[in-house]
Amino acid sequence: MKKREFLKSLGLLTAGGVVSSAVNPASAASLMSSPAAKKQIGLQLYSLGKELTDDVPEGLKKVAKIGYTNAEAAGYRDRKMYGLDVTEIKKMADDAGLKMSGSHVNPPVRKYSKDNKAEIADFWKAAVEDHAKLGVTTLVQPGMPQVETESDVALVAEIFNNAGEAAKAAGIKWGYHNHSHEFERVSKDGDNSKKGGVFYDMVLNGTDPSLVFFEMDVYWTVMGQCDPLEYFAKYPGRFPVLHIKDRKVLGQSGMMNFENIFTKAYENGLDEFFVELEGIRNGMTQFEGVKECFDYLNKAKFVK
Repeated sequence: MKKREFLKSLGLLTAGGVVSSAVNPASAASLMSSPAAKKQIGLQLYSLGKELTDDVPEGLKKVAKIGYTNAEAAGYRDRKMYGLDVTEIKKMADDAGLKMSGSHVNPPVRKYSKDNKAEIADFWKAAVEDHAKLGVTTLVQPGMPQVETESDVALVAEIFNNAGEAAKAAGIKWGYHNHSHEFERVSKDGDNSKKGGVFYDMVLNGTDPSLVFFEMDVYWTVMGQCDPLEYFAKYPGRFPVLHIKDRKVLGQSGMMNFENIFTKAYENGLDEFFVELEGIRNGMTQFEGVKECFDYLNKAKFVK
């Protein structure tokens, strides 16, 4: 099925090819209001790139000034955060009035094996220790391990469970963030036909819900030609955190129906979400882009 036809089938596109809740001025107005209380809207700091890393303390202040309440970091390496001690980053966030509630972290290896299980476990032990100092509630792996067979995926699920157990002992929830490749099939053991299971479903089914949650990136799920709402229904409670992303600034691409997504996500137990905006390349700065994303969500009635 062509991607456009697929999007229509999900109700993410209308028959006219535009998002049902964002383009028609009358319908858009009906979905917008000034909230009585401040909404808890998070930002994945990866969205800002050098605009943040050139001056982290000032950048965090700008994020808070826009109105974001929470932030999810993406700069952990060599036990530092953006090249600084995690306690320094925590103070900068606290000074800005911003809660650093999550972090994206990848282990140093992509191909998991029995030989490097201990190395990966040691990495997560150190990462959990550092992030406990940062005060996060969620620690998320955003990079898909290299897998070829169903046995590879089973090992990934085992390692994810171990990471989740280490995080849980420190009072942190451990999760996995998808892109689009997770919705491809792997091979059955002993053949190269790619007729085995779907990586994402296999890891959902192979991990302990008390140890591993899934931070669904709704945009990349759609790009993988899958319906976020179907996953919410099939795996209730497994998606307490979302990445809210669009091809461009939220609501401007004419392809994502965020009203449907938020409605079902809340029914499914949504606790937190983060805006993510990758390079927009249209003369707008990333800070300008994330402000427009915030304004879109802050005015939307379907966002609590």
